Amino acid sequence: MAQKKIVKTNAMRMLDIAKIPYEIKEYEVDENDLSGTHIADQIGLPYGMVFKTIVTKGDKTGYCVFCLPCDKEIDFKAAARASGNKSIEPLHVKDLLGVTGYIRGGCSPVGMKKKFPTFFDSSAASLERLTVSAGMRGAQLLVCSDEILKYTQAVLCDIAVEPSKQN
Repeated sequence: MAQKKIVKTNAMRMLDIAKIPYEIKEYEVDENDLSGTHIADQIGLPYGMVFKTIVTKGDKTGYCVFCLPCDKEIDFKAAARASGNKSIEPLHVKDLLGVTGYIRGGCSPVGMKKKFPTFFDSSAASLERLTVSAGMRGAQLLVCSDEILKYTQAVLCDIAVEPSKQN
């Protein structure tokens, strides 16, 4: 079977320009399961290393980007506090492409149309490497945690909670 060629995404181009090494981890897209845990299972990495990206809109600061382990949920109250907002809400899927340049299931914290304040769950600090979306469905970027945090100018904060444990 022929190997399909990965298209160079904006996220990859931005990391190339910044001379940040990355490894591409490919997976089969399942339109019925775009979850990060599905991706982690396919690429053979622990859930805590596979980070999902959630774009929100705050009542004071506007758009913010949050990255957290794929098996966790975002604590919207903690995320609002961390970002200097009273409240935040997830960006509606129909607005995602226009705001970020990415689609649901392929949204990367790297290479969005504009630079937005970016927040990573504090668990990222204890990892040597982690993955984020490559900017398209079907590929993740495995990168050095310190480098992606520095590149995105991320603020570390406790924003991840176990599913269904939000206040």
